[in-house]
Amino acid sequence: MSKLAQDARAAVAERVRDGMTVAVGGFGLCGIPRDLIEAVRDSGARDLTVVSNNMGVDGKGLGLLLENNQVRKVIASYVGENRLFAQQYLDGALEVEFCPQGTLAERLRAGGSGIAGFYTRTGVGTEIAEGKPHETFDGDLHVLERGIVADLALVHARTADAEGNLRYRATARNFNPLVAMSGRVCVAEAEHVLDGFLDPDDVMTPGIFVDVTVRASDRPKDIEQRVVREKVGA
Repeated sequence: MSKLAQDARAAVAERVRDGMTVAVGGFGLCGIPRDLIEAVRDSGARDLTVVSNNMGVDGKGLGLLLENNQVRKVIASYVGENRLFAQQYLDGALEVEFCPQGTLAERLRAGGSGIAGFYTRTGVGTEIAEGKPHETFDGDLHVLERGIVADLALVHARTADAEGNLRYRATARNFNPLVAMSGRVCVAEAEHVLDGFLDPDDVMTPGIFVDVTVRASDRPKDIEQRVVREKVGA
């Protein structure tokens, strides 16, 4: 039985509800599930808690959900590229839980592995650690971080097969495997869907974590930053 669905909007609409926690793969605009994000927008679901490294940029990616006032809370490690995100946070219209990037990755992995929480030195002595339990290990103070289990996980892959096994391309892999395993339900979009099966050595996310796959639409990829510094003459 194939896990392939024909329509991203229908696949998401059947699974997303008001008040859900939705984990979304990607880093900036790299490896984001654009079709699935737009499907969440079109569903009209409200009061969402979004877990993602960041919230895209203005008018693209998860920024679309902010523009549509569908997000109540964000758990993320970075704000800088989205002015609307920053403004809504400063205005008190959006609840934001900041999380160090590596800690966020581990919280997603822990949630997907059935680990309720873990101790880390990262964030000790900062606002991140305020109100959280602390313990000392080997003479160093650690803070307790909870694993994240999302109601719905949305990911983007390069290749999928009928069983939902996924393979990512280069840095577009980023948070996607961790997001996929953190979700009680996972919907994946893939640029290519095989008639057969991925070679076991090529599987990066096993299909056991994926409930449904859809073909990603073929369109130009957005580039967040084309250059990062001024060009110096020869």
